Amino acid sequence: MTELLQQLVNGLAQGGIYALIALGYTMVYGVLRFINFAHGDIFMLGAFAGFYLGPAALRLSGAHPSYGIAAAVLLASMLICAVLGIVIERLCYRPLRDRPRIVVLITAIGVSLLLENGGQLVFGADPRSFPELVADRALEMPAWGPISALTITLSQVIALAVALLLLLVLWRLVNHTRTGLAMRALSLNPIAAQLVGVNLDRVIAFTFGLGSALAGAAGIIASIQQPSIDPLMGIGAGLKAFVAAVVGGIGNLRAPCWAAWSSVCWRRSLSVIFRRPTATRLCSAC
Repeated sequence: MTELLQQLVNGLAQGGIYALIALGYTMVYGVLRFINFAHGDIFMLGAFAGFYLGPAALRLSGAHPSYGIAAAVLLASMLICAVLGIVIERLCYRPLRDRPRIVVLITAIGVSLLLENGGQLVFGADPRSFPELVADRALEMPAWGPISALTITLSQVIALAVALLLLLVLWRLVNHTRTGLAMRALSLNPIAAQLVGVNLDRVIAFTFGLGSALAGAAGIIASIQQPSIDPLMGIGAGLKAFVAAVVGGIGNLRAPCWAAWSSVCWRRSLSVIFRRPTATRLCSAC
């Protein structure tokens, strides 16, 4: 029972990362009706932005790891990824907007391969150790039955809290601002949206920037949890987030988040329930 609860806790912390990436897929599909397969690589670039910004922030502030430094690195990485997303949309996707969707799809795959191989060329193919932005530690658990045996780290709490906060901000932005209204109008009927004065290019660029910023934030909180990054880390995370977006209903903002959390928790729970006894003995011996 304790191990099952532990895996559920781990799944909640990890599911928030996939939810942030999945929202980038679903927002771009909502306004352009195509899948941006380079989105997972923006997640990787966000992690590497934090890799270079973290030590610089620690040196400039002359301080030890703290929440303030982590927040500053998070916001700066989100800004960098947002700019990259807008640049990618302007250079790669906007000229192909009137072309067949298969052309745009192939271009998205090409951009993904360019970022992955370019990342290996610039950053190196070896895994890098992410700087310590927050002093991670295990939290003290109350003596309530199986809960007392759980191991919940500060990084897991931060990951879940940041993911929920960003999801709340996104929900407010989409549903209670004029920009969000323009995004929803463009998703429902692009022609009618342009007739009532919606700037198509501006809304699409903003959507790419917003989705990329969320992917960059996911890269930072994932690296805080598991401080080992490499240029190919976006492949697996991007595919899992894409599956969550499709299962939840791509084009919908709320369902992919629940799909991301439930899929991770379900997978981790099944790994405990259906684990073979031999595998248990081998792990115990290790």
